[in-house]
Amino acid sequence: MRPSTRRLAQLYCALLYNANLKGFIGGRIHTGASKALCVPGLNCYSCPGAVGACPLGALQNALAAAHHTAPWYMLGILLLYGVLLGRTVCGWLCPVGLVQELLHKLPTPKVRKSRLTRALSLFKYGVLSLLVVALPLAFGFVRGQALPAFCKFICPAGTFEGAGGLLVNPRNAGSFAQMGALFTNKFVLLVLIALAAVFCYRPFCRFLCPLGAVYGLFNRFALTGVKLDPGRCTGCGACVRACPMDVRSVGDRECISCGHCMDRCRQGALSLSCGPVTLKGPEGDAPQGRRRAARILWGLALLLLAFVLLRLGLPVSGAPEDAAPGAMSAAPGGLPLSAPASPGPDALPAGSGVGCVLPDFSTDLLGGGEFRLADARGQVVILNLWATFCAPCIEELPYYERLADAHPDVRILAIHSRAGAKKAEAFLADKGWDHLLFAADSLEKGLYDIVGGSEALPQTLVLNRRGEVIYNAQASVTYEQLEALYRQAAE
Repeated sequence: MRPSTRRLAQLYCALLYNANLKGFIGGRIHTGASKALCVPGLNCYSCPGAVGACPLGALQNALAAAHHTAPWYMLGILLLYGVLLGRTVCGWLCPVGLVQELLHKLPTPKVRKSRLTRALSLFKYGVLSLLVVALPLAFGFVRGQALPAFCKFICPAGTFEGAGGLLVNPRNAGSFAQMGALFTNKFVLLVLIALAAVFCYRPFCRFLCPLGAVYGLFNRFALTGVKLDPGRCTGCGACVRACPMDVRSVGDRECISCGHCMDRCRQGALSLSCGPVTLKGPEGDAPQGRRRAARILWGLALLLLAFVLLRLGLPVSGAPEDAAPGAMSAAPGGLPLSAPASPGPDALPAGSGVGCVLPDFSTDLLGGGEFRLADARGQVVILNLWATFCAPCIEELPYYERLADAHPDVRILAIHSRAGAKKAEAFLADKGWDHLLFAADSLEKGLYDIVGGSEALPQTLVLNRRGEVIYNAQASVTYEQLEALYRQAAE
């Protein structure tokens, strides 16, 4: 049986959103210029294959930064997608919806929609109000921290695509140290949602997804969607009964324009339209001109996919591999064991792994000045990889400030990730962390590549006075751990 046009569109979007195939191979997140753009559907920014940003994650971070930067960009993007597409995004362009629909095809007894499911469909508006809007705003204004609460506590795409996509790669074995109760809770929630999808049609979309709640607000006047011809409609209600979503009428806030209703309407009163253009008519069979236009559109879509794959997704022959953090052993209490004794830095390999000598680099500092690693030889050097959207990163930065205040011979450079780097300086303006040096990574600088960093934050590297790496791990640290690492590096 041939897949439907809608199924092909869902599969296409899942591949296009995650076209960075080399990210799956290398266990690294794409941080290029395309990450400044938001895809329409729910797709985790931290997925190794993701070539764009998730609108929900970007909205939460924008709201958290609203105390110093108005979130006009994100509001404009959501307004654009909402007016053009509405919840057609959910039915045609969202990978999370595709996975749920495939799970629902498993042969089991199914939960029918009812008054209870219609009532539960309102719950996602509470999730939107509290986790996507209220908490990020509150943390941004009160504590000056980013808290993408929905991404942190609920999002199944983040657990499956982001955490799962990174952790299955051996190069990110060090990230397992960050797996605590929060990850366990999110993994259990992911399993529950997947199980629910087997028995209930798209439960996440219907009851939890705040992105669907946002797009649902635009459904009544969105340019694209299932439209009703009142002149043909007899009010039989077959369309509403056939719909697997919790609609009360065609095109309301729960309608995802999947087209189930069109096949059940005997009066030919329903069509899928984009403005004045009919994409699928009442009879289901498109005229020759419409089929020709569809073939042209699919051809252009395939050309776009090929371009993205060639430009971003496929490994380039001869290109240097990203450095991976070196493996390290842990002593009781979570502190690293010392690297094996070495004959001297000149005899050690260059690299970012434990026991290597980190190659020299220089970078401009936020606020002016320059940091040169060569100038810090003879001192203990700590490199901290962080981001304004990483709550654990923000929580531990004061520990580095305290350590630098207590030990004047330590040089601490905090390097912001490429993602969101433009906001770093404004974020730091009123923090008062005078003992720390701050820089921002970029494609030109390639600092994360030099130090073996990734977007699995935070990450800390500690260099002893000879420039040897004695610690490199993707994990949060306490002040006591920093003190112990300093003493080990200062020996």
